[in-house]
Amino acid sequence: MLVTSLTRRAWLRAAGFASLASGVVGAARLSGQGQGGGTALHPAHDAHIMGTVGTPAPDGFNPTTFLQTWNFSDLPPEERARLYRETPRPDGTMLREYEIFSADREIEIAPGMFFPAWTYNGQVPGPTIRATEGDRIRVTFRNLGSHPHSIHFHGWHPPAMDGALAGQEVPPGETFVYEFDADPFGVHLYHCHTVPLKRHIHKGLYGVVIVDPRASRGSRPPADEFVMVMNAFDTTFDAENEVYAVNTVANAYVREPIRVTVGQLVRVYLVNLTEFDPINSFHLHGMFFDVYRTGTSLVTSETTDTIMLCQGERAILETTFRYPGDFMFHAHQSEFAELGWMGFFRAEAPST
Repeated sequence: MLVTSLTRRAWLRAAGFASLASGVVGAARLSGQGQGGGTALHPAHDAHIMGTVGTPAPDGFNPTTFLQTWNFSDLPPEERARLYRETPRPDGTMLREYEIFSADREIEIAPGMFFPAWTYNGQVPGPTIRATEGDRIRVTFRNLGSHPHSIHFHGWHPPAMDGALAGQEVPPGETFVYEFDADPFGVHLYHCHTVPLKRHIHKGLYGVVIVDPRASRGSRPPADEFVMVMNAFDTTFDAENEVYAVNTVANAYVREPIRVTVGQLVRVYLVNLTEFDPINSFHLHGMFFDVYRTGTSLVTSETTDTIMLCQGERAILETTFRYPGDFMFHAHQSEFAELGWMGFFRAEAPST
């Protein structure tokens, strides 16, 4: 059943997940969703918008909240506990348990423009998972959708946990538990691997996994951290995309720039999950960034202002803003930028 006009609480109940809904939704929101203080289009940036304008409904997905949400960290403790639990283990690592479900749902990808998505936990991208190298990850996956689905995690795991092999699809109404150790450290992804694969990914079944290095390997320095998923939507179902974005909502960070502090390290977990285009890219104006491909090394591989990624590729980007002001970022495929893949970092002086 595809529910197009219900609130998230009513939608969850209609999807048959009522026992969890009261804890998940709370004040009418899901992880990475809810009222995010979206602002009207900034007058200074009007000229940069070549696609849709305006602000999505406040009950929709909030791309600003999603930037810094992992392990359901935006939810109140009692609601978060229904979806995420962590238990210390004798060896000093953690057992991290997640509740992930798939469901059909219309999502707003631009003001007034809705897309019939297949989602993890009612959102695209799905909830971000974060662990430390060596932690045990246990994901209870419930398929509440209308098609068979699965979850395939990038990283080390036994074949029985792959989610892509014959017979590993989870039929509608059924449940499967994925369990494996978080390895290697870096920025990874998860997605449905049910055929036709291009349809299941394009419809929205994907998310990010961040694995921090264990202390014995060293650590990344403190930084303002942001999860940025490059994605796109084929609204006419002709295998060509009409809307492009970072974190689903076209031009979201033009309307509401990402706020950073001059002189403070910024770290971006950049993942490309665009279907139907072989390459997507990220270009930052007025500065350069260090690139850590796949995040599996603590040593930078290059310093640049533009990076290209094919589907499934990802990188950690680190930079420090030298000057205050608005710094544009966008795909360096002009068509993508003009169809919604554009935003700004707003660098502000440190508070005194």
